[in-house]
Amino acid sequence: MRSPIKKIVALATIGLTSLSLAACGNSEPASESTDSTAAASTDEGWPRTIDHEMGELELEAKPERIVSTSVSVTGTLLAIDAPVVASAATGVSPITDDKGFFAQWSDVADERGVDVLYDNLEFNMEALIAADPDLVIVSTSGADTVADEYDQIAEQFPTIAVDYSKQTWQELATELGADTGNEEGAQAAIDDFDDYAADAASKITVPEGGASIVSYNGPSQEQAIGKQTGPHAQLMSALGFDVIEGPDELDTTDQERDDFIFITYENLTKGIEGESVFLLTGTEDTVDSFLSDSTLANLPAVQSEQVYPLGINSFRIDYYSGKELVDSVVDSLS
Repeated sequence: MRSPIKKIVALATIGLTSLSLAACGNSEPASESTDSTAAASTDEGWPRTIDHEMGELELEAKPERIVSTSVSVTGTLLAIDAPVVASAATGVSPITDDKGFFAQWSDVADERGVDVLYDNLEFNMEALIAADPDLVIVSTSGADTVADEYDQIAEQFPTIAVDYSKQTWQELATELGADTGNEEGAQAAIDDFDDYAADAASKITVPEGGASIVSYNGPSQEQAIGKQTGPHAQLMSALGFDVIEGPDELDTTDQERDDFIFITYENLTKGIEGESVFLLTGTEDTVDSFLSDSTLANLPAVQSEQVYPLGINSFRIDYYSGKELVDSVVDSLS
């Protein structure tokens, strides 16, 4: 059985019909109209060839109906203003709404009329067919992957596969922007986020002694400590923190990761070297539990009470949860 932290960490246009209607109402010959449409499409960069994680796709036109089978990718698609019409949903939990959409972007999804493709990350081909997409986005990683069904999906719909686990949301946004013709939306989201973080950095006082990012799960559970190359550490660094990694020799994982090392509860005091601690998916209740844990009593961060929550939605950073994380840091240190 996978541990809770691994579940957390492992857990982001113009239709042919309208063109046909426009052609029917046009006084110029059909062939001339078709040529004009093709020229306009070419001028806008269509068709385009997309290299993705599971192959290559020739996409004829900018998509108008995108379906996401990855609830972790949907937030980034929304952030770049891609035309998402449906998304897979995960199980309902404290980090989702009542449909299984992640809480940090569920309101945006509702405003844009995004439907639930299927519940509990249980792949449903019939639901995908009913959604009638002109582009399907799948993930090759995480609990929401449907990589095993890629061939089945790609037989019926234009499909691209992404790996959100190996890149920041900004890198994923840039990739998806190029794939879907939403380059401007991707850059606008990145610029807005950078401005938001820069403004936050000017409001806070960063504690001395470095900071550790910790996923604290209590006794008898596996713990995790952020690495400098991970997206959480990169965002904290942008806010002015010196993020301190845990020692590699304490890592219990078999595979090399860029985001976290995983350690036993018994080694948590050895792994936390920062004089401040920021708790992944942390709330004030999590902070209280950490501070009252007798095993951790001698940590400098505990003794100085420099332990802070990053918010319940900080398990994976996208445009929306990243802003919530920034707000949590500002609330703690401004």
